Amino acid sequence: MASTKQKHGSKGSHGLSTRQRDRMSTEKFAFPKERKEPLNNASHVRNAIARFDQVKGVSDSERDDAWKRIKKAADKFGVEVSEKSWRELGKK
Repeated sequence: MASTKQKHGSKGSHGLSTRQRDRMSTEKFAFPKERKEPLNNASHVRNAIARFDQVKGVSDSERDDAWKRIKKAADKFGVEVSEKSWRELGKK
């Protein structure tokens, strides 16, 4: 039987180890208070966009701020984002 527990420092499904994620500055997350959706490379930026609506317990204001951080990271890492607002996600 496979274990689902993750050892400290092992890599999760997103390629960051627990230790790496814990050491990242809060500003490198789309949702810094919750430390959700890291924005440290293009792959993580695309993942943050795909999972944006799955983040629970945040206000629309926090989503607005997270979207700004995602757009900034997308520009930095060359990720094309056609939506102008997070409210447009999944509408096309």
